[in-house]
Amino acid sequence: MNENFVPAITPPDNRVVSAIWFLFYKFDLLVFLDDQSQTSLPHVVSPASLNLGGYRVTGQQYFGYLQNDTRVHCYAGELVAENDKPTLPSGMDLMHLRRLYGRLDEPMLWLAGRAVQLVDWNRTHQFCGRCGSLTQTATHERVKQCVNCDHTSYPRLSPAVIVQVTRKVKNGREILLARGKRFKVPMYSVLAGFVEPGETLEGCVRREIREEVGVEVKNIRYFGSQPWPFPNSLMVAFTAEYVSGEIVLEEEELVDAQWFRADDLPLYPPPMSIAHHLIEDFKRSEGQG
Repeated sequence: MNENFVPAITPPDNRVVSAIWFLFYKFDLLVFLDDQSQTSLPHVVSPASLNLGGYRVTGQQYFGYLQNDTRVHCYAGELVAENDKPTLPSGMDLMHLRRLYGRLDEPMLWLAGRAVQLVDWNRTHQFCGRCGSLTQTATHERVKQCVNCDHTSYPRLSPAVIVQVTRKVKNGREILLARGKRFKVPMYSVLAGFVEPGETLEGCVRREIREEVGVEVKNIRYFGSQPWPFPNSLMVAFTAEYVSGEIVLEEEELVDAQWFRADDLPLYPPPMSIAHHLIEDFKRSEGQG
């Protein structure tokens, strides 16, 4: 995250100062790559100066500024191809945010995550979901309003829980990790799932663990949270303790689930995810951090 970032809706009066532009073609971000494969973002007054070779910029949105020694404003926008084979100039590329982990400064990567969600919201809410009429963007808050029926649509967030489940064993504790069918590599992670309508976060924790592995838990405690822009989740992390039950897989989602000791963990998610921090927290608690 970026502690120096200040969210805002109203753009600055002075539009002749260079700003950082987060420009997306679908879900890929426009970046500059130098000869040493260093990655940076456009820092210009207007994207019109970028000479984007077959792309035009639409749906521009101001979303705040970085406050360091100076104030640097941030804009998001969508790239639209103007022909069948648009070609970016040399030194530019379009890259998915997952590929940019480790290549783009982490605070800037999470700002890109904020930007892509705004771009996607703007893209998918051009028309009213109630009556089908055009919408317009309000000037005083981040909301789309129907010009016909006044129905409003705010940027969508999908809350999900993610849980570190542990149990006591002889000479220590074990953590419950599972391997999902969608993992492209043989990686294990803590369990997670989306919150259902009318459900508390704690209720979601109990239901997801029960549904996915047939285990009951107790002592559910808040751990932290993380925006996860793939495409619009808010991950709310918890710790919990095992109560009862034998592992029974929900086979539509999981290929395996096991209890692991801190000194014998499988491959698990990288540092960009809160899943990593939940597992690292378990390791530290067992003297393995």
